[in-house]
Amino acid sequence: MEQDATALVAEHWAIGLFLLAVVTLCALMMGLSSLLGGRSRGPSKTLPFESGVTGVGSARHRFSVKFYLVAMLFVIFDIEAVFLFAWAVSVREVGWAGFWAAALFIVVLLAGLLYDSRVGVLDWAPKGRGRPAPTRRPDA
Repeated sequence: MEQDATALVAEHWAIGLFLLAVVTLCALMMGLSSLLGGRSRGPSKTLPFESGVTGVGSARHRFSVKFYLVAMLFVIFDIEAVFLFAWAVSVREVGWAGFWAAALFIVVLLAGLLYDSRVGVLDWAPKGRGRPAPTRRPDA
């Protein structure tokens, strides 16, 4: 039992040292920032900073549902890129079975993108009134 504990410590001493260094560094940085940091107080310190512009209106602004749909589509296709990158790295090991699995993955995502396009999820610009009807000039 004692020999197992010694072997465990011998194998994992570097992780313990790393964790101790991280905790020490964090405590040192927080301590130094509290000692050396500015202590100015005033009414302007309590106001929210909006890139130098004074905030106007309520922070409870409603967003369109299309904003969230576009955000979800971004996340979905970003994750797709991660999966395809992992596939590209291991393409030689996975062989033809991996190729067809990745092809099926891409086809399913393209079908989803086509569906989203037909439903109108990607149309986030406001619809215009269309082209104005051409005016006829009286013949002179």
